[in-house]
Amino acid sequence: MNLAVDVRKLGDSGIGTYVANVLARLVPAFRGGEVRLLGERGAIEQLPWARGERVSVIQCSTPTFSVEEQLRLPALIPRDTGLLWSPQFNIPLFYRGKLLVTIHDVIHLAQPRFMEGWHRRAYARALLAAVRAKADRVIADSRFTADELVRLVGVDRARIEVIHLGVDDAWYSVPRSPRPHGKPYFVFVGNVKAHKNIRGLIAAFGALAERLPHDLVIVGKKEGFVTGDRQVERMSAALGERVKFTGLVDDELLRRYVACAEALVLPSFYEGFGLPPLEAMACGCPVIVSNRASLPEVCGEAALYCEPEETDDIAAKMLRVAQDADTRAGLRERGLRHARTFTWEKCARETLAVIESLG
Repeated sequence: MNLAVDVRKLGDSGIGTYVANVLARLVPAFRGGEVRLLGERGAIEQLPWARGERVSVIQCSTPTFSVEEQLRLPALIPRDTGLLWSPQFNIPLFYRGKLLVTIHDVIHLAQPRFMEGWHRRAYARALLAAVRAKADRVIADSRFTADELVRLVGVDRARIEVIHLGVDDAWYSVPRSPRPHGKPYFVFVGNVKAHKNIRGLIAAFGALAERLPHDLVIVGKKEGFVTGDRQVERMSAALGERVKFTGLVDDELLRRYVACAEALVLPSFYEGFGLPPLEAMACGCPVIVSNRASLPEVCGEAALYCEPEETDDIAAKMLRVAQDADTRAGLRERGLRHARTFTWEKCARETLAVIESLG
């Protein structure tokens, strides 16, 4: 069976991390026919696992979630493809072969208040309906997302496989010097989007600012998001240099920002999985997350939970971690043990098993 994979998001955070880590392990283990990768040839061919004899690259630079991709993708997929794997729900609507789709979340349907633009929401609804009708199998990052697919999209639960994401080994050996920030600090990792509740995080930090010497460091892309929270910058400006936006940083610096933090705080309203808390656990950083969506499933007993709608509760949990050494030690110990149960090897192995079952 020849396998085609849409890898246009390969260089991005989030889905790109998922695609890169799974394919690096899955491609060498694939014992079917050829693996065809649809994406940017120059970037893909630099990857060691993409240079095998049975791996080929099909140049495809069409933007994701666009009309153009619907017109071009079906024509680029070779006719002898036995299975197309789309690692997100923007499937080619006119493709007629076997289809495997990974769904990371259904926020467009579950939380439309965070999604600007009726046309984007409509396109997402249409694509998810197509997934329900066309996908032979669906991979969900979490049981929570699987339940959302049944509840909101109507996907048959028998066609859904839950496969958790993994933690890269590099997170377990992060050097803690030099420190990337001079003062003690809390860290948030993620793109500045409204559903991440950064507004609530900044409000909570503002309530603590006079009681703690800490800063708040926000690591992630701030500009260019249609779902970006435009009030975040105004709120952070009121706290001056106590709030730092780093923008995108390389992987090595990202890991040091997390490893050296007092705690990672993720008070999101909605997450389909939530990888940053697990990565923080792996490098010994205490974790505070909201009690919503997939986060309790993913973080288990290794995190401190907050109510994201209540700024006072977010602040109370941050204060507890900052002032209580026993709380920090307990979170570090449980976190490290918990993170080790999530591996990219397991994720790739289970994904390969799904692919082989469709051959």
